[in-house]
Amino acid sequence: MCFGTFDLLHLGHLHYLQQAKKYGDYLIVIIARDKTKKIQKKPIIFNEKERQHLLQSLKVVDKAVLGNYDNHLKIILQHKPDILCLGYDHKITISKLKELLEKHHLHPLIKRISAYNPMRQKSTKLKQKILRL
Repeated sequence: MCFGTFDLLHLGHLHYLQQAKKYGDYLIVIIARDKTKKIQKKPIIFNEKERQHLLQSLKVVDKAVLGNYDNHLKIILQHKPDILCLGYDHKITISKLKELLEKHHLHPLIKRISAYNPMRQKSTKLKQKILRL
């Protein structure tokens, strides 16, 4: 299982998904909700359903699911994955996530996926570049 907003799908996202898929045979991708992004004051270009449709169409993704905006752990508790993959820029630490999951008697392997090319392949940088054109 891996997580993200996946707005303006790009090579960095593809790298993240491909690396996550290497850890298992079935990849569930959790997509950040529009409401979550609004609360975080992070603008999005594609709405959650559009992002879900884009991700579900990728060969590397077995299932694309919308996350839960009021309890981010809920989706993990629901699916109980063996492995969780976090992006290089995901804010939560592995130790904090382990601590939260242990309270629910879950002990998945947690991996942090390396960046592909964060100076070029990052959604915020791409959005800035597009807006300048």
